[in-house]
Amino acid sequence: MSDPLPPDAVGRRIDVSGELATVRYVGSVPPTAGVWLGVEWDNPQRGKHDGGHEGTVYFKCRNPTGGSFIRPNKANFGVDFLTAIKNRYVLEDEEEDVRREQALVIGNRPVETVGFESIKKRQSQLNRLQEVSVCGYAVNCAGPEGEITKMCPNIRKIDLSKNLLSSWDEVTRIADQLTDLEVLNLSENKLKFPPVDAPPSPGTFSALKVLVLNRTGITWTEVVRCASGWPVLEELYLAANDLAIASRPPDALQTLRLLDLSGNPLVDENHLRFLASLPRLEQLILSNTGLSSIHFPDAGIGSRTAMFPSLQYLVVSGNQITQWSFIDELDKLRSLRSLTCTRTPLTEGSEEPQTVRQLIIAKIGRLKTLNRCEISPEERQGAELDYRKKFGNEWKAAGGHQKPELDEPGAEFLAAHPRYRLLCLKYGAPEDGELKAQQPFMLKNQLLTLTIKCPDRPAQKLIQRQLPDSMTVQKVKGLLSRLFRVPGSELRLSYESPKVGGGSASGFRPPGGWVGPGGSARRAPTAPPPLLDTRVGRGGVGLYPPRRPRALSVRLRLSPRSRWKAEKSD
Repeated sequence: MSDPLPPDAVGRRIDVSGELATVRYVGSVPPTAGVWLGVEWDNPQRGKHDGGHEGTVYFKCRNPTGGSFIRPNKANFGVDFLTAIKNRYVLEDEEEDVRREQALVIGNRPVETVGFESIKKRQSQLNRLQEVSVCGYAVNCAGPEGEITKMCPNIRKIDLSKNLLSSWDEVTRIADQLTDLEVLNLSENKLKFPPVDAPPSPGTFSALKVLVLNRTGITWTEVVRCASGWPVLEELYLAANDLAIASRPPDALQTLRLLDLSGNPLVDENHLRFLASLPRLEQLILSNTGLSSIHFPDAGIGSRTAMFPSLQYLVVSGNQITQWSFIDELDKLRSLRSLTCTRTPLTEGSEEPQTVRQLIIAKIGRLKTLNRCEISPEERQGAELDYRKKFGNEWKAAGGHQKPELDEPGAEFLAAHPRYRLLCLKYGAPEDGELKAQQPFMLKNQLLTLTIKCPDRPAQKLIQRQLPDSMTVQKVKGLLSRLFRVPGSELRLSYESPKVGGGSASGFRPPGGWVGPGGSARRAPTAPPPLLDTRVGRGGVGLYPPRRPRALSVRLRLSPRSRWKAEKSD
């Protein structure tokens, strides 16, 4: 506890049994005797009033229950930076003999151990420290000038969060003595920043790359004002400051690669435009900002925006996103590769989570990672094919057509599905059979019409059979063996798609790729090998080489009206 009371107590930060506060008033509070401190708590639930007592206002708080009066002996005004370093890294109690080097005996064998004297000696070498954490050590100032440089000049990273620093000037006095400082965490220090006419401190933060200012009360105007003193800054964390981005940083923050604005409810799409020209910004964190929409006016459907040219990682979780148009706009970002979008009305609505994931993947073509899970090529292909089918009827009703020269869906459809025509070019337009509603489960609805022909027997007439869609290819071979009176091992089967004109299955690749037993996807070969002993049902179609080089070639062709499951990406 601090004693006597500092002469500059008003405005100072204090610690009261682990709770942090700012002194707003020093003096008497009649009818009680003695000196009181009027404090505004960081946690407003800790207080009792707004700074008034029995009709008299002694100070004002931002929250109606954020204030209290306490006696000075309850307040800890803190220590200087170097004292906190010594408290954290130097063992000062030399009277405890247990901290000396000791020998540990296991059985009859002595084992030498590193005692506390060795630890003390190592920790006392402050000049070798490069990373320092004094989080919650009640640091309130730099201390005597030059002492930090003398005792620990090699510090590169400092965690000064949850301390009692009350001004940016005091932070500057610490940094002035650490020329190699690269990382500085000042979170939860309620700092007073320099006024508008204050000159910057050239050279103080010349090596600083990472600056954390979460919950410091900084405003965007103060950020821009101070940023000229951060010439090589790469990461800036400004979470939970209630700030609004009111201007474009003119020449500052040009080296910035990561910006965290999470927890600032005054951020909206208009504010974000002030950041759009930052040339190197790769990561933008916008969680819990109340963001509900985003729009890039310089880019139309299917084109790329010039805004945020380097943005690769975007986090928009915890926002009021309700429309798919938000996701559609993100496809305009030319460099976007990773998106985190959870805890929103859009992602937690009536659709299943997996369906939502597929829709986002289909809508953002360059995305490689969604919600921290990598998107495999197979997942992307399946998502895009499902999207193509899901909105196929809507596409046709809007004027879509299988022939590219006749494909003219209306503007409303294209606005809702900007990538749909691109997916049709990539996979082919959906056919009418694909867009039919699922039939109820009846035997006749589960039958496939197979047209069978034998190229090695030109005189053989075409044979048609209706077979259950769950029938294995091995059983189909048994049927063909009896029809052609040829051992099943000598049959070579190939599939001829009604979509691929001309006859053979060479070059055919079912949507979603060839699928082996159990539904595991694998790459399609240049020309599909024969089918053997797997299902033609929901698991897909497996490909295996023939057992004998000499085989009777039999082609299978499905009726265009049939619903062969291999053409469906389940």
